[in-house]
Amino acid sequence: MKDVLSRIGIGSATVETILPTDTVRAGESVQADIHVEGGSTAQDIDAVYFALETEYKSDEGYKDAIIDQWQLTEPFTIAADEERRFETTIDIPRETPVTTRSTAVEIETGLDISMAVDPGDEDYIEVEPTHRTQAVFDALDSLGFTLHSSSCEATAGSLFTSSASFVQEFEFRPQHGEFAGEVDEVEIVPVFDDDDRLTVYVEVDRSGGLLSEMTDTDERHTKLTIEAPKPDADAVEPQLEDRIRELS
Repeated sequence: MKDVLSRIGIGSATVETILPTDTVRAGESVQADIHVEGGSTAQDIDAVYFALETEYKSDEGYKDAIIDQWQLTEPFTIAADEERRFETTIDIPRETPVTTRSTAVEIETGLDISMAVDPGDEDYIEVEPTHRTQAVFDALDSLGFTLHSSSCEATAGSLFTSSASFVQEFEFRPQHGEFAGEVDEVEIVPVFDDDDRLTVYVEVDRSGGLLSEMTDTDERHTKLTIEAPKPDADAVEPQLEDRIRELS
């Protein structure tokens, strides 16, 4: 009877991931301790696996997205009430979305158990932008813009040089400075390419009046490329300022 119950998750082995911090920068790593505790009967564990997940908006509604997934262990057997511990390094890909009020990222840990419900553990983490993306944010702040909203949205790859199923878009609005009253908002989409460069796609929405807004003629697009791994915001600011000025 215990074997039957464990197959449907009652009295089964459990897994828990313990992180030293819940904040990590995209493109960097975090150490993790994994605790596996046996249930009421011995079980064969095919693998301990991880998945880094978020969700994005598409025409069909919100969809789950696996940013990365990997396997930690080879098959092993855990006895009833036995405790096993593993240590690992979790790499957070540079294209991992930045967490905001509307964007969440989680690490899912699971046990792969044949003929049974896979037990798991979910840990939400705070993801900070890469140094390149942070430099863009800081440059926009210096130009008088503040972040208004962000969202992950589906992309077919026709506009962005990325094979990913989604991109993250950030919307900034001017609060002071040269562009206040001239620009409604600036939207940016950071995309890393295969050459380890960051391409920032920029859309400028001008304050052009109701008619131009209704016909979308107030929107213009451009892009800039950032190659330095840890650029100074002061170096990014004039590039961004020129592009916004050209389109505003």
